[in-house]
Amino acid sequence: MTIEQLQHQKETEDKIEFKAATHNYSYNGGSHISQEERRKCYLGYIVAFANECGGRLVLGMADAMPHQVVGSDFALGEVGALEDGVYAKLGIRIRTEELYDANSLRVLVTHIPSRPIGKTLKFEGVPLMRIGESLRNMSDEEVFAILSEQEPDFSAKICEGITMDDLNKEAIDKMKISYARKQNNQQFLQLSNEQILSDLKLVVDGKFTYASLILLGNKEKLNQTLPQSKTIWEYRNSISQIHHDTRIVIDDPLFIGIDKIWNLINQPSINPKYPVQSDAYIFDIYAFNEVVIREAVLNAVAHRDYSITSEVVVKQFPTQIIINNPGGFPKGVTIENLLTVSSTPRSRLMTDILEKTGLVERSGQGVDKIFSITLAEGKAEPDYTSSNLFQVTLKLNSDITDKAFHIFLNKYQFSDKEPKLGVEQIITLYKIKNGLFQQLNTIIVEQLEKSDLIQKAAGHTNRYILSNEYHQLVKEDLKIGKRYLIKEVELIVLALQGNELKVGDLESRLQNSLSRSQVKYLLTKLMEDEIVKTSGQIKGTRYLLLEAFADLRGDLLVNEVVNYLRSKYE
Repeated sequence: MTIEQLQHQKETEDKIEFKAATHNYSYNGGSHISQEERRKCYLGYIVAFANECGGRLVLGMADAMPHQVVGSDFALGEVGALEDGVYAKLGIRIRTEELYDANSLRVLVTHIPSRPIGKTLKFEGVPLMRIGESLRNMSDEEVFAILSEQEPDFSAKICEGITMDDLNKEAIDKMKISYARKQNNQQFLQLSNEQILSDLKLVVDGKFTYASLILLGNKEKLNQTLPQSKTIWEYRNSISQIHHDTRIVIDDPLFIGIDKIWNLINQPSINPKYPVQSDAYIFDIYAFNEVVIREAVLNAVAHRDYSITSEVVVKQFPTQIIINNPGGFPKGVTIENLLTVSSTPRSRLMTDILEKTGLVERSGQGVDKIFSITLAEGKAEPDYTSSNLFQVTLKLNSDITDKAFHIFLNKYQFSDKEPKLGVEQIITLYKIKNGLFQQLNTIIVEQLEKSDLIQKAAGHTNRYILSNEYHQLVKEDLKIGKRYLIKEVELIVLALQGNELKVGDLESRLQNSLSRSQVKYLLTKLMEDEIVKTSGQIKGTRYLLLEAFADLRGDLLVNEVVNYLRSKYE
């Protein structure tokens, strides 16, 4: 796009807005008090354009045609920070261009993508649209019309130009075997490939759907017709590392590609096995669980938005896997209701086949399975908080943060007690362990109480804690030698990360977890073990981490300290 081309653009017809914005153009409403004035800002116009299915905002050119260049200093020298700021604030990824005319006057063009189907964007809690020179609230009717939009089933669309020769025979065979096993129907294997594809609606009236291409298509046809269907696997030795150490593109049909993805993740050197023992019970836990990973990757492929020309990306680190897929959550799904609402996949046909062949759980239950297995292994809760309107991000951590919870569940599961624990029971136990009592299923709670897995909290009629057996396991299995409990170490070092604190400051921060005497004892022992040091004297004494730990944060800091202590005391 050139300045000369912009000068002939019409605002309504070309979905473009011109603003002079020579100096001090407002980014987010500035000091204005009235909502009507606050919304006439950069973020306000981005929200309005996104709600109108996208467009361009041009700063530095007059509104009247032929749009004379007047120059703008908005975000001068800070365009990268501007794009990052908009993404952080609105969850929308804009693209900017800086143009200069013959007189070196600057024009800033912002390209704004459309909102997702069935969702509105809001500025300060209000969905906006343009009208003339103003921005107005969307009417209830307009909002309802957007919320009522339905995403078409991409996988059921006909993919022109596909023939039987474009499909991978090995992938078809794997699909047939999986279907016959899952449906307990061995006669299915005797049907012709043409009949099977027709029965599964992968071929309709002799024409092949996109589902047939994604699930069964050969590499050449996939790369030619739908290159964004690839999955990228990357490995990095550190979470803070920007450049990958290894990067592999998986461009096979899904029935073959899913095994290749798992084999990459499951290399012994990067997916180690940890034995967990308590008395006669010995359980092996892999850093990354196969069922969880397969379910997560297949969900990403099935629920992604194929209209976005980017791939599913799996980033693996020694202690974490991050799975990104293009497109936000399916309609009606949010982070808040992820475990309680049945999802509506964008590619229903493809999801149905994955369910019928046993590759994924029934629609809406895959995420439950990811949560229940991960939590039952004593690991941190699966993290979807980095997701937004345009991508879903799942973070899975490998560290076993609550070994006692894992042993507690497995002792029950391998005992002769009934009933055994399912997805809902495990998630309910996790919530109770963490003091989360909202929206608990009373029937499940009663069942867990009868099974002696939970008990009423002292002095409460509607609050529960895990049984005494769990708390005894915590005391026994989270010790580092005779000096520390892992949880105590975690509390102290996380409070000290990046800080120099007095004993009183630490006591105040940790008052709900540790007493003053416990804080002082731990500080003394951590100083003896060269993890903590002091600065200042007498009443001015402050505690801080030694240089070896000073630059670490969060899980990396805790892991480093715990591993160091274990090497000394275990």
